[in-house]
Amino acid sequence: MAWVEGRVIERIEWTPTLFSLRVAAELAPYKAGQFTKLALEQGDRRIQRAYSFVNPPSAPYHEFYLVEIPSGELTPSLGSLQAGDTLLVQSQATGFLTLDEVPAGRDLWLLSTGTAIGPFLSMLADGEAFNRFENLVLVHGVRKGEELSYQDLIASFTEQYGARFRYVPFVSREPWPDAMAGRIPAAIANGQLQARVGLEFSPELSQVLICGNPEMVKETQQTLLALGLAKNLRRAPGNISAENYW
Repeated sequence: MAWVEGRVIERIEWTPTLFSLRVAAELAPYKAGQFTKLALEQGDRRIQRAYSFVNPPSAPYHEFYLVEIPSGELTPSLGSLQAGDTLLVQSQATGFLTLDEVPAGRDLWLLSTGTAIGPFLSMLADGEAFNRFENLVLVHGVRKGEELSYQDLIASFTEQYGARFRYVPFVSREPWPDAMAGRIPAAIANGQLQARVGLEFSPELSQVLICGNPEMVKETQQTLLALGLAKNLRRAPGNISAENYW
């Protein structure tokens, strides 16, 4: 796939290790929920990693939400970029965690951890999800409360869509106002998440998208399967669509 030069137009720092980059680049059209690759040249090597778009496809820039891994090959260098700096962006996006792969339903659950909230923010900002589903639930699990980024954007969904949109943060390592404690799969298994939201997981009414670390994705899928939901496959439509984000 072809690479194009991108220019950083804004860097947003959320915590010492979490940041977002807004990038100007001429890319092929893409869908909310998809991802592309960012790269930097280091000597004679091109170091590249995949990142999901946070912005809706209609935005005049491309936004990526990243965590800096101090020992990583790429993220420390990406983390040092400032407005005006350049990087390489793969021009063609990919990925199947998109709404056109999701069957019809009444309730759309978006379950994420860490920076994997990015593709779901893209979907919500795009607006198509609100045209297709009556109720939308965004669940975001983090370790510490300061990692609950994009609060202004999330609040704008509540302001625009009211009770149709529910946001449930999870903070696992410290008490945090309005956040649930513990982990997402456990809160589904014991019914606490459903009670908080006021909706149940239903094979007839629910569509669930999961994006996060592989352990969370696997455990959440198993928990939902035990509740009677089915994996969504093209040959056999179901309720659960997932993507590992690591």
